[in-house]
Order: sequence, then C-alpha cells, then structure tokens
Amino acid sequence: MLNNKKVFILGMARSGYEVAKLLYKENEIIICDSKNQDISKLSELNSLGVKFIKTDKPEELLDETYDILIKNPAVFPNHPCVLKANQLNIPVVNEMEVAFHYITMPIKIIGVTGSNGKTTTVTLINEVLKKAGVNVILGGNIGTPLSKLISDIKGNEILLLEISDHQLIDFKDFKTDISILTNICPTHLDHHGSYEAYKNSKKRIFKYHTNNDIAIINKANADSLEITNDILSKKIYFNNESNFIKDDKIYINNEPIINTNEILLKGIHNYENILAMLTLLDILNIDFKYAKEVLKEFKGVEHRIEFVRELNGVKYYNDAKSTNPTSTITALNSFDGNIHLILGGMERNQDFSELNPCLNKIKKIYAIGEVRKRLLAYAIENNIEVEEHEYLKDALDSIKNKVVTNDIVLLSPGSASWDQYPKFEDRGSEFKNIVNNFE
Repeated sequence: MLNNKKVFILGMARSGYEVAKLLYKENEIIICDSKNQDISKLSELNSLGVKFIKTDKPEELLDETYDILIKNPAVFPNHPCVLKANQLNIPVVNEMEVAFHYITMPIKIIGVTGSNGKTTTVTLINEVLKKAGVNVILGGNIGTPLSKLISDIKGNEILLLEISDHQLIDFKDFKTDISILTNICPTHLDHHGSYEAYKNSKKRIFKYHTNNDIAIINKANADSLEITNDILSKKIYFNNESNFIKDDKIYINNEPIINTNEILLKGIHNYENILAMLTLLDILNIDFKYAKEVLKEFKGVEHRIEFVRELNGVKYYNDAKSTNPTSTITALNSFDGNIHLILGGMERNQDFSELNPCLNKIKKIYAIGEVRKRLLAYAIENNIEVEEHEYLKDALDSIKNKVVTNDIVLLSPGSASWDQYPKFEDRGSEFKNIVNNFE
C-alpha cells in the first residue's frame, strides 16, 4: 500500500481516475493528461485534493520529489516522462499493480491474457461461474479497473481479470493463482519494439508462479508453447490430445461436452475460447451443465463480430475490437464473401499482408484513419477495389449507396482506435449509431 507518498499519474482515462480515488486519502497526487476531461470527474477529484494538469509535456513536471509514477497502459514505454522516471529511479507501475497491494482478503485470482479471444473467454467464464452460484468479481482490461473493485472484495470470491500486454509490462509484484493464455500472434509491436519483447510481456502473467499455481495454455499455438517452456506453473493444455474440437463436438478429458450446433457463437476461434473456459471449469470442479446453459444463450461480446442489423438484404457487423490483422482474419473467416471491409486506424506498423489468404472474401476495402494511405497502396497492389476516407462516418456514407442484397458490411479495423477515439468501444458505438439510423 502507498502511504504518505507523492504520486504522479500519467494519463487519466478510467484507470487513472479510479486509482486516484483509491489513493487520495493517504497520498499527494497529480494527474497529467494531454486531453480535456469530463468536468464532473475533475470536480470530484479536485474535491478529494487530487490535482489535474492538462499538458503535452508532463515530463517537465516530474522531478525527484515524486515517489512513484503510475502509467496508463496506453502510454508507450518510451514516453519522455517514463524515460525521465527511469533516470530518476522513480518506480513505474500501472493501476492494476497498485490495486493488487490493496487486496487484503483471501481471494483466488484468475488472469486471462492473449493476443485474441481474451474478452470473449473472460466473459464466458464470468457468465458460467455466476450461473453456477460462484461469487465472482470481473474486471481489468475488460472495462472496470481493479482499483474500483477493491471495496467489493469481501473474501473467498474469485477475482477474474482480463489482462492486456500493456498492463503486464508494468507489473512488479502482481500474481495470479491461475493464468490463461489464449494464444499469441504479432501485434502491438510499436508499443514493445519487437515481437520478442511482446511475447515476453505475455509471459509475465506467469511471473511468481510456483508448481502450486496453474497455467492454462493453448497447445496448438507454437508461440504460447515457446514462452511457457520454462515457467514453474503446473501446465494444463487445451487444443491437445484430451481437450479438443472434433466432428462438431467439444471434448474435455476425451468426453464430448457439447455439440457446436447447440452453441450460438460460431467460428473456430470462439470454439477455442470455449475450450479454454471448459478447461478452467474442469479445474474448478464446476458442473459443465452450467456452461451448456450459457453457451446455448450467449450471443457474443459487444464490438466483437457483433451483428448490428440487416437492411435491404445487407447485414452489418461491428468488430471494432479488432486491433490487429490476425483479429481481422478471424472476422473475415466468419463469412463466405461479399464483404465490404472497413479497415484502418492508428498507424502501428501492422502487417496487413497477413490478410492475403482472405482477400478473395473482400468485395471492397474502405481505408480509414491514420494508416489509410498505406492501406490504399496495399489494396491497389493486391487488385482489391478500395476507397480512402479519413473518418468512419464518411466511409459509411459511401457504403450505403454501394451495397446490394447479400452483401456484408464489416467494421474490422485491424488497428488500434487511438488515432481518433479514446477507446475502441467509441469506434464501435459510432458505427452502430450510424448504421441503425440508415433508412
């Protein structure tokens, strides 16, 4: 716990706001951000004695008098303020790491990470555990910072956390009892500098594990196997000889649990997420009947290949959570073809050539955002019809006049949203609002 410390919070958003409210009673706090913030939140923080400063150069405010820097996960490790903190030997952590030290009651911590599928996996786990009558608290990267959940922890519950690589890199002491790694593929390389650094960030979810702790790992994913080769955890696999998908059935311990025809979610990626979830339930001795009930009703996670509407024989899907090309491939493979694909966002040197095997499904690309010029060149090079628009709304204005019956309109950007939106949910909500107002 932090007591009588001078705290520098770099980046507001949800995590900065919540960790400030967790720490304000015993510490002196300032929050720096380059963007305007919600007036009511600033008023609340001010009443608590937390000082907010809007600045593009927070490093000019950081000096040796500060005891700790709490970094928003979206802030790059090479940010000038982070580099200065390192020079001054000021510890750099994130909100989840800080909140971890405020857990005083006995609780089992389950962490889920992976390049793709972690939100669906953690949501499914939460729904099944609740149906089974287990006291579970859900948070982390899925939307609710751990700092906000501390007061909810009474003891003997399960704390279920989605954890991103952006959070993992700033962990110091944080430890789970069970860690799930859904898969690993190249993404967020601009944030980490290399694929090796990215993989090593994912490995940190097993940090401090002993053979009393459990790692649930996708055996069909080579990079997941590579980074977990030397971890101390007790390793339990899915997509292996005993927990697998075959002939439209999902098996655990070589026993068929559910037929995929009974599951509302479709696609091999979702079946793998379900495998990970069922593997955990087996460990926790949760009756699979609760999973079956959930899977027959669960329609999916918002902003992840989310069906929005059908208009004049055209179906619109919101996959705003797609922040890397691998995720876009998953979305493209969910359909047979005739796809009008809205692609693009923040420039992060993502490799769009990964989409090449799926290009035959794409009728036209609508390149948007900061990376749109590069996408334009990519589409032309691959003989795909393409339009360039800076903003999503302009792409949709064009699309509504070009689609015909049986076409699919898919927002699956393959890129982070931060060039134009604070978070991917805002991108997805804009898409849905515009599409639902089409006439």
